Amino acid sequence: MIGRLNHVAIAVPDLEAASAQYRDTLGAKVNAPQDEPDHGVTVVFIELPNTKIELLYPLGENSPIAGFLEKNPSGGIHHICYEVDDILAARDQLQASGARVLGTGEPKIGAHGKPVLFLHPKDFTGTLVELEQV
Repeated sequence: MIGRLNHVAIAVPDLEAASAQYRDTLGAKVNAPQDEPDHGVTVVFIELPNTKIELLYPLGENSPIAGFLEKNPSGGIHHICYEVDDILAARDQLQASGARVLGTGEPKIGAHGKPVLFLHPKDFTGTLVELEQV
């Protein structure tokens, strides 16, 4: 069902400093910040030859990333994202096997302009999993 790893998302307390570290220290291609109001985050994508890193920063006080950073002030890995061909078929198959889809269960449009869903971390060894239809 799952395809390639699309990205690893890291919540950061300072988006500018984290972007500079990837760009200046590691020599990575760092894209411009983009606000994602539907998800309550500002994201920066770091392009790697085989995948991407997504830096997450809170957009507004109700951002889920603000809560994550309260518990983890230095930041840290927030979720991993896998690609799927058909997000509704993947959702239905996962729910039939007992996995919990967060939110309403209906896909939202993610930062790449494609449908995404999140799966409960307790169902995946403590890891928040995002599925993105490609």
